[in-house]
Amino acid sequence: MAPDPSDQERRARDAIETLARAETGRLLGALLRDIRDFQMAEDCLQEAMESALTHWARNGLPDSPAGWVLQTARRKAIDRLRRARNFDRKAEEYGLLIELDQQTVDSEAPAAIPDERLRLIFTCCHPALDAKTRVALTLRTLCGLTTREIARAFLDSETAMAQRLVRARHKITKAGIPFEIPEPDHWGARLNSVLSVIYLTFNEGYSATAGSELLRHDLCLEAIRMGRLMLELLPGNADCEGLLALMLLNHSRSGARADGEGGMIALEHQDRAKWNRQEIAEGCALLDSALARGMGGVFHLQAAISALHAQAPSHAATGWREIVLLYEGLHRLTPNPVYLLNRAVALSYASGAEEALAALAPLEAELGAYQPFHAAKADFLRRTARIGAARQSYRRAIALSANESERRFLESRMAALDQPG
Repeated sequence: MAPDPSDQERRARDAIETLARAETGRLLGALLRDIRDFQMAEDCLQEAMESALTHWARNGLPDSPAGWVLQTARRKAIDRLRRARNFDRKAEEYGLLIELDQQTVDSEAPAAIPDERLRLIFTCCHPALDAKTRVALTLRTLCGLTTREIARAFLDSETAMAQRLVRARHKITKAGIPFEIPEPDHWGARLNSVLSVIYLTFNEGYSATAGSELLRHDLCLEAIRMGRLMLELLPGNADCEGLLALMLLNHSRSGARADGEGGMIALEHQDRAKWNRQEIAEGCALLDSALARGMGGVFHLQAAISALHAQAPSHAATGWREIVLLYEGLHRLTPNPVYLLNRAVALSYASGAEEALAALAPLEAELGAYQPFHAAKADFLRRTARIGAARQSYRRAIALSANESERRFLESRMAALDQPG
């Protein structure tokens, strides 16, 4: 019996969506390495994805979908280079693409070199772009995060972030910024941006902006892998140690953050026996090593907070006052209203929800569109028995949440307001 065309088209569409979500960064990174032209790489990859939908719906899925798309994108680049007016200047890239096109599709998987993505992150974090833009562009290009996810990380609107990314692409094209892997003596100017990219990739994995799952384990594990590679590249670097410590300490709790149906479990109700003690031990050792060097950067302070959680025997016995002080230190080091929001949460357990509400009030102007702000406010209002106001804040938090697990958790909290006691 011949395959159902509509079923084959659905499978093709699902495969493209999965590939776009999981592999766009690696595929685009491989093209950038070969073509060295940002706009052409993006355009050719998009055209290859469109071609895949047509071909796969008609002929079925290939053995290596990622390899098929990469090879098709390279062939489209060959066609563009052949037609280009400045062909002489593009001859090197043309020759390389022709050579690569002779290889089999199976050998074209973009993850062939384990640290290829990390090298390309160094490449894209070009100092000609401002720090925020280079991090945002790298997250979009090589890490596969959506504009919405990146906007959330920077507390920007999706529109503003989209405009920033467009301007960055135009600047790259107009200024002819080269996408070349820098030599080790040029890593210093890019290091903070590279570490920020890895950290924000982990953050999106640990608390997904959208979708049905609270965690995206693939992003968490990839960020940890890159964090380990950074320590191989720069052994003994305190910032790299601090970042890896932070990720491991946070990730140690991942197995207890959701129930069997994917529902979110609040920190105070997590089964601490499910926390990964090996990751906690490794994270604490890395933090001790970094602090012994006399360093006290953003990653170290955040890792110290996570270590206090990881080592506490219970939620009530956590060093909440120390956590309040650490968030104050973070805000002094790098002013950020999210640090003050997290300080207010810690303050609610150290000194009570009433004091936390007072600390929260000045933040509303900056964080009025930030879902965790309203979730925290709702919890403080609930704990001070202001049920009507708590319900209103829960509704606002639910409306701002695009993550299904998170939304169900907030809805259950709001429903509990109606229960006696």
